[in-house]
Amino acid sequence: MENVIIIGSGPAAHTAAIYCGRANLKPLLFEGMMAGGVAAGGQLTTTTEIENFPGFPEGIDGSALMLRMRKQSLNCGATIQTSTVDKVALSKKPFKIYSGKQIFNTKSLIIATGATAKRLNIPGQEKLWQRGISACAVCDGALPIFRDKTLVVIGGGDSAIEEAIHLTKFASIVKVVVRRDVLRASKAMQDKLFKNDKIEVLWNTNVLEAYGDKALKELKILNNQTNEESMIEASGLFFAIGHTPNTSFIENQIKTDALGYIVTKPGSTETDIPGVFACGDVQDSKYRQAITAAGSGCMAALEVEKYLNEAS
Repeated sequence: MENVIIIGSGPAAHTAAIYCGRANLKPLLFEGMMAGGVAAGGQLTTTTEIENFPGFPEGIDGSALMLRMRKQSLNCGATIQTSTVDKVALSKKPFKIYSGKQIFNTKSLIIATGATAKRLNIPGQEKLWQRGISACAVCDGALPIFRDKTLVVIGGGDSAIEEAIHLTKFASIVKVVVRRDVLRASKAMQDKLFKNDKIEVLWNTNVLEAYGDKALKELKILNNQTNEESMIEASGLFFAIGHTPNTSFIENQIKTDALGYIVTKPGSTETDIPGVFACGDVQDSKYRQAITAAGSGCMAALEVEKYLNEAS
C-alpha cells in the first residue's frame, strides 16, 4: 500500500514528489514510457533552451532541467517507475493504479500528466521541430533565432492572438494564419490584434509545408478560397491551435471541463474525489508554464500531506 502515487514526469509531478518525499510520505512516481508521445520529463523535453525559469540566468536546456528535477525527486526519497499508467480505479479506497500487468494500491493520488500541444503534422514539421517550429511562443519566442525575423502563428482563438502579440516584442513582423475569414478570439483580443501594426492576418489560409535545412526558412501556404499556393518567408512557426489534456486513462471518473481539463476546487488542487489531486497543465488551461506547474505541484503535495494526516 502506497501513501501517495504521482502520475506524471514534468515540473508539477517532480515538485510534488520532492515535497512528498521531504514529508516522509515515500511517494511512488510513474514517469511513463513515451506517454502521450512525449519522453519522460513532459513538454519541457521538447524545448531546447529555457530562459524564464528562475535560478538559471544563462538559460538551461529543457531536458537538462527535467533531469535535475528527477534527480532531486530521488534525492528526496521518491521512487520512480518508468512505465505508463494504463488505467485507474477511483470508485473506492484504496485507489488502484494499473500499469501493464502490475496493480498498485494507494491511499492518495496526484495526477500531473500535463497536456499535449496540438500539431498540424505538415511535411517538414518533424525535421524542423525546435529548429524554428514550436507550440509555445511564451516559452521560445525570445530565443535569438527569432529576433527581428518574420514569425508565423497558426490559430484564430484568444491564445493565438496572445502569442502573436507576445512575439511582436521580438519579431520584425508576425503573420497570423487563419483558415477562415473570421477569428474565434474575443472582441477585446481582436481589438488588440488589429491595433498592432506589427501583425498581419492571412485569412482563409492553410500552411501546407515547412522548408529549411538546419532551421526553418520558408512556408508553403494555400489560399483555400482561390486554391492559390505561394511561399512566404518564416524563421518561426508557432502552433496555437489548442492542447489536449492527458486524461484518457482516467476514463471519465473525475470531473472535467468542456475541454477535458480536470476541474479542481478554486485555490486548491482537490478534485471532486477526496484523496485525488490534480496539478500542472492537466488542470490549467490558462497559464501552462513550467513555473506555475511547479507551484501547483507544491500545493498538491501539501494538500496530500494534510489529507493523509486527517485520514489517519
